[in-house]
Amino acid sequence: MNDNVPDGARTSPATARNRQPILEVLRPRLPAGARVLEVASGAGEHAMFLASALAGVSWRPSDRDPEALASIEAWRAAAGPPNLAAPIRLDAADLASWPAGPFEAVVCINMVHISPWAASEGLMAGAGRVLAPGGRLFLYGPYIEADVETAPSNQAFDESLKARDPAWGLRDLADIKGLATANGLAFSERLAMPANNLIVAFEKP
Repeated sequence: MNDNVPDGARTSPATARNRQPILEVLRPRLPAGARVLEVASGAGEHAMFLASALAGVSWRPSDRDPEALASIEAWRAAAGPPNLAAPIRLDAADLASWPAGPFEAVVCINMVHISPWAASEGLMAGAGRVLAPGGRLFLYGPYIEADVETAPSNQAFDESLKARDPAWGLRDLADIKGLATANGLAFSERLAMPANNLIVAFEKP
């Protein structure tokens, strides 16, 4: 997918490393015909790859950054599958920017630690509102856990994030679970992923 980058599109080496493991988690957990909202789609490469591999779902990418939205649309226009919808502007922290839904799944990859806490608060509130009953929220990224030793690479990553912006940094998974509970979402799965990342899933009853 990255051999020929369309004009206006961006690319990230990290996507090529983690997209297949993410797909392997999502594939058996997304029902046929599922409507998926991806929050903070970034360059759009995950949206391209996952929508292409999951032809039975409708994938709606989103981002708050105009350059990211332009990149997503550049990828989609060049080679997007028919089930990849046009990107929409969505600021996770601004509930007024969220679409009405309903969606069977909300997917958020590598946003929680590279954004202020207000974005996580908005993400949980928004997901709690737009998910259909039985719908699930999937979060991918590194977390701090009270009963799990934090990998040195994650400690260094946390320090580098906070040096870039004091409002950023790895979140305590217990705090994320608390936000979910406050917004009517029940914790359902914790899945270990490569490079000391997790996929954490929550479900709307």
